[in-house]
Amino acid sequence: MRRGTAIAAAVVLVLEAIAIAFVNWILGLAVHHQNMSVAGLDPDAMAVGSWVAGGVFALYLLLCAWLVARIAHRQEMVGRFGRIVLIVCAVVHGVLGAVVVGLVGWWAFAALMVVLGLLVGTLVLYAPEDEPGPAAPPPPAGEPTGEPA
Repeated sequence: MRRGTAIAAAVVLVLEAIAIAFVNWILGLAVHHQNMSVAGLDPDAMAVGSWVAGGVFALYLLLCAWLVARIAHRQEMVGRFGRIVLIVCAVVHGVLGAVVVGLVGWWAFAALMVVLGLLVGTLVLYAPEDEPGPAAPPPPAGEPTGEPA
């Protein structure tokens, strides 16, 4: 189940990266061809900004997909930096889900929550177990500790 969750998360993140890049490319073309302007901004600058933002976000999602695929391949969690990247990706999906429900609809919200669930599932299922937990309480004063006196 662990490997399947991680593989599904990697595949979904790659598909999401492609979709984000495509949508931003279309938005940039629409702004560029119609010479739209918001508050006097240059339409070419807005188009390039859309393309760059879509590309950067798509690359970030591909990085997350690579990290999750690496987790699935090695059957162990990546290092601290990788975990931070994946946690940020999960938080971004949660925030986008809250925004998208009002702008796009419940289907987009459900899709983002599926990705969020796969990311959180991967993070929880592959949580490192070798990290020290809370310290054990000391034995009561009257009981022997097993140490020589």
